[in-house]
Amino acid sequence: MTTPSSSVSLSTVHVIVDDPDAAVVFYRDTLGLTVRNEVAQGDFRWITLSTESQPEIQIVLSQPHAGRSQEDGDAIAALLAKGELRTLHFRTDDLDATFEKVAGAPGAEVLQEPVSQPWGTRDAAVRDPAGNMVRIEQA
Repeated sequence: MTTPSSSVSLSTVHVIVDDPDAAVVFYRDTLGLTVRNEVAQGDFRWITLSTESQPEIQIVLSQPHAGRSQEDGDAIAALLAKGELRTLHFRTDDLDATFEKVAGAPGAEVLQEPVSQPWGTRDAAVRDPAGNMVRIEQA
C-alpha cells in the first residue's frame, strides 16, 4: 500500500545580520524586496521580507543574539564577522542592471563581477552590509 505523496516547498530562509537597519536598506531598497512584517522583542528585531515573484517565500533577518544564549549569539556573531555563514542566492532577469545597483549600495562589498560560470550560470557575488555572501544569477 502506498501513501499519498505530499508536496514540500520552501517557506522561510533566515539571514543573520548585525545591523537590521542597514540590512533592510540593502534587501528592500537595493534588491527590491518587500517588508512583510517586523517584530521587536526587547533589544532585538525580526524583519520578514519577500520578493514580488515569490511572496510565499519569506526571508527573515535577525540578529546573532536574538532568541539565543549569550554564548551561542557570540559564536554566531563571530562567524558572521568572518563571513562564514551560508550564501543567499537570488535570480534576476537583468544581472548587469542588478549588479550595478548592488555594487553601489552602502556597505556592500563586491566579490565577483558578473561572469559566465563553467557550469552554465552567469552570476555575480557581493557581501551584504553584515558580511553575508549574496550571489545573484541571470534568470
